Amino acid sequence: MKDSTTKNRIGKKWIRGGVVAALWLLLWQVAASAVGQELLLVFPATVLRRLTQLVRQPVFWQAVFSSCGRIMSGVLLALAVGMLLAALMSRFSFLYAFFRPALQVMKATPVASFIILALVWLHSDILGAFAAFLMVLPMVWANLYEGIGAVDKDLLEMTRAYGFSWGKKLRYLYLPSLLPYFAAACSTGIGIGWKAGVAAEVLGLPKNSIGKALYNAKIYLEMPDLFGWTVVIILLSLLFEKLAAALLRAVTMQLAKGGKPDDSDRKAAKSL
Repeated sequence: MKDSTTKNRIGKKWIRGGVVAALWLLLWQVAASAVGQELLLVFPATVLRRLTQLVRQPVFWQAVFSSCGRIMSGVLLALAVGMLLAALMSRFSFLYAFFRPALQVMKATPVASFIILALVWLHSDILGAFAAFLMVLPMVWANLYEGIGAVDKDLLEMTRAYGFSWGKKLRYLYLPSLLPYFAAACSTGIGIGWKAGVAAEVLGLPKNSIGKALYNAKIYLEMPDLFGWTVVIILLSLLFEKLAAALLRAVTMQLAKGGKPDDSDRKAAKSL
């Protein structure tokens, strides 16, 4: 009964999503018909036809894989550094006072300013990764720092009383508490990372990149290419967001299956 209810819910969700997508495509079609100039607004069918042509070309996949590698490497590095900074800054007040202004500056500075400055310092091949890293890092740090501060103090005292090791504190206390904050950082950060990374590629024009393909489409007024590559960027961003969400759900389920600490973890309490 439960499986049937779950399947019905998923089916309704897919149907609702399909209807919404169809409505937006219809609005796009109506708007393109009203404009009547594909140089300004391309018809959906034209974009789809151009996309089917692009995916058959090796240069398309070279650009996709190269940009994915650059941008996602910057995002992953931001996730790792953000976690480290959140942990250290929560533990040491001096590090919080030292790094917080720099992170706030990163968060407030427009991405275009960072990209233009980075063009002077860095090779264009790593510009996308650099831009994605700088835009995602403050967000990851802010979410995880807030999550660490929100950890239940009573539970923390209990883990100390029961003599939990650092590893068991991480597994049974910090990970379950921080996963929602980390998931929110991933969901928003991946989208922002793709926006910043592609913008950096448009300005830096590295070889075999989506940004360079967008730039060329704009220069030569190839509007189907411009819309087609934009659709590709949106789909790639959504794909990586869904992959991250699925991975985090798997981690959450694994932690839930792990159960509670066994009685051996409470030996220290006997002496209390």
